Amino acid sequence: MNNSRSGARIAGRVVVAIACLAMATGCSTVRGWFSKEDKVNTAPAELVDFQASANPTRLWKASVGKGEGRTGIRQGAWVADGVVYAASVKGGVRAFDLQSGRSLWQHDSDLRLSGGPGAGDGLVVAGSLDGEVVALDAATGAQRWTAKVPNEVIARPAVGQGLVVVRSNDGRVTAFDAASGERRWYWGQELPSLTVRGNAPVTLAPGYVFVGTDEGYLVALSLGDGRAVWEQAVAMPEGRTELERMGDIDGAPVIDGAVVIASSYKNRTMAFEGPSGRPLWAAESGGAGSVGVADDRVVVSDAAGTVWGIDKYVGTAYWQQPALARRNLSPAVVQGSYAVVGDLDGYLHWMRLSDGEFAARTRAGRSAITGHPVVADGILVVQDVDGDLSAWRID
Repeated sequence: MNNSRSGARIAGRVVVAIACLAMATGCSTVRGWFSKEDKVNTAPAELVDFQASANPTRLWKASVGKGEGRTGIRQGAWVADGVVYAASVKGGVRAFDLQSGRSLWQHDSDLRLSGGPGAGDGLVVAGSLDGEVVALDAATGAQRWTAKVPNEVIARPAVGQGLVVVRSNDGRVTAFDAASGERRWYWGQELPSLTVRGNAPVTLAPGYVFVGTDEGYLVALSLGDGRAVWEQAVAMPEGRTELERMGDIDGAPVIDGAVVIASSYKNRTMAFEGPSGRPLWAAESGGAGSVGVADDRVVVSDAAGTVWGIDKYVGTAYWQQPALARRNLSPAVVQGSYAVVGDLDGYLHWMRLSDGEFAARTRAGRSAITGHPVVADGILVVQDVDGDLSAWRID
């Protein structure tokens, strides 16, 4: 077992969650704190008109149960083998056919499921706000086993290579045997005083677990025993205040061949050689969420609401799209020839990968889309904060 760094300052995390929510949504709860000019500068940008060049079509819509609301846990669905798996704070876990939206099974639970499910190796696994972990049969929804971690789980568990790897909100990473639920190892870290609400799901690669930390580091752990193999800074915690030093990596690191890519709240995205940790390039643009990867592009949305298109091989910024400023964007994903983000009003925005110009826009619903969208077999699946799922094609 490994426990190289432990402990957490939870009060600071709660404070910054509230602060970041206020910054993201542009709202003031205390009369007289902001001038009229400040309110204009922090309000979400008005949507601009454009000539649509693509046509999004909704394939289906479904409800998972009571969504996350204002908890800030950023629930999202997961797709494996043509099946969409989604969880809700109240309502359990549900499985849907990706193409049709047909309900395949439902596992009811009293647990406040929060992390969004992960799936693989015949399992679907979700964590709760009370630190429970539940593993279900992917084909039937029947419960296989349960386990416990020391803190709430708001990151999607990773499943593969005989393990279930869970990131809890105290910074600990715990690996369980996929067949039995027995704990294999854990790794911990000391958290900074202030962090963005949430933490990054871990990413599995052959022999490795990649972890983005709240201090702005990318860490490679040995899949076999949780030992730290290498650690590299994506964003250094520089600044005079705790807020300025925040460098959270809150999106899952992305594997592209032998390269692993991570992005930080401190507006920095980096690519590393996976086995060795050797830095390949750094881009001075990025965000706390994960990145979307295309053939020659990486796309990322930052905290200010700008979407960036970055050269996948050298890190040069091809384009930026600033028209969604302060709209509390979801992480960006790639669907065909487009980058896609959701926003605080439930809109989906498609931008051309070639130049970042808007190609299409539609409204998935009336509620915010904050969780990570997912694309599989050309279909985009999003989950909003009310627990509603929708699936989209783009022509």
